[in-house]
Amino acid sequence: MKIFRKYIFPPLYGLLIYFTVRLLHDTDIGLQFWKRTWTQNIIEIILSLIVGYAGVYMFVRLFKYYDQHWPLQFRYQNVVRELGIMVGLNLVLVNLIFTPWVIFINGRLYWDDFADICTIPSLYAIVYYGIARTRTYMMAYIDNRVLLEKVTNDHLQTELKFLKSQYHPHFLFNALNTIYFQMDDDLPGAKNSIEKFSELLRYQLYDQQQQVPVKNEMEYLQSFVDLQKIRSSDKLKLKLNIDSNLDSQLVYPLLFLPLVENAFKFLGGDYMLDISTEAVNKQIIFRVENSIPEFETPAARKGGIGLENLKRRLDLLYPGKHVFNTKKEHNSFTAELILNYE
Repeated sequence: MKIFRKYIFPPLYGLLIYFTVRLLHDTDIGLQFWKRTWTQNIIEIILSLIVGYAGVYMFVRLFKYYDQHWPLQFRYQNVVRELGIMVGLNLVLVNLIFTPWVIFINGRLYWDDFADICTIPSLYAIVYYGIARTRTYMMAYIDNRVLLEKVTNDHLQTELKFLKSQYHPHFLFNALNTIYFQMDDDLPGAKNSIEKFSELLRYQLYDQQQQVPVKNEMEYLQSFVDLQKIRSSDKLKLKLNIDSNLDSQLVYPLLFLPLVENAFKFLGGDYMLDISTEAVNKQIIFRVENSIPEFETPAARKGGIGLENLKRRLDLLYPGKHVFNTKKEHNSFTAELILNYE
């Protein structure tokens, strides 16, 4: 393509101007130019080739100058300015090359010859400008779109990392608090809890922007529930049901944990906690229901930061591919998360 633009297109451009001039001019006066001497025709063709190479070279240099010195923005002021300069220089070029030849063969310059020399090359120059600059502006638009998408993606990645950094202290506080209370009564059990805690932290070190098998998530949740059960009241009525069909389906990690963590945090009343997960028609349905105290604390009425962060992460990771609902009744709170997976 580069060879065509540099070596083949310029002579074609010059010959197109030549034959158009000859067609319009000779049709008007009834002249058949092929009946003239071959010397005269060959000289005119050579002059046309010179116009083609010189004109295209000039256009390319002008475009580079425009791009370096003027902002590349599609505004009518830019178009008028560039097109005016280009047509003006093109008129100077064709008159310098063709006018002396016309005067030489005719003895003088007639107005119809002058009009053909000025009008036809100018029209082709305008067409060339339209095609070349449209491509340039289109490429600039595409580059700007790609840059905008990159900036947007970087912003989203930064926001995800921020949400992740907000989530970790929340989890660490709850887990360390659990082990702290356990150490007073059961030191060997506390050591075992620390081992579980280290396994949970190890899992969280993985990249949260990469998907993992949902089976890994369920194993992680099971370990988290086991750790939380240690500090829970003996009145805890826990049901944990994980669908056996959940295996290799890919999901983003740590999306289910905030629901379980929130349930343990605000658990009260009858101390009932029901966690269920199932796979249905390319969807993972995760549901957590917990009883709540009769008299809510201010924090419970406002809702935890974990759920707010979860909503934002879902919007970023599963746009249009998730459903997240919460429902609060007199003595229970239910959260349901539905994820579409491929």
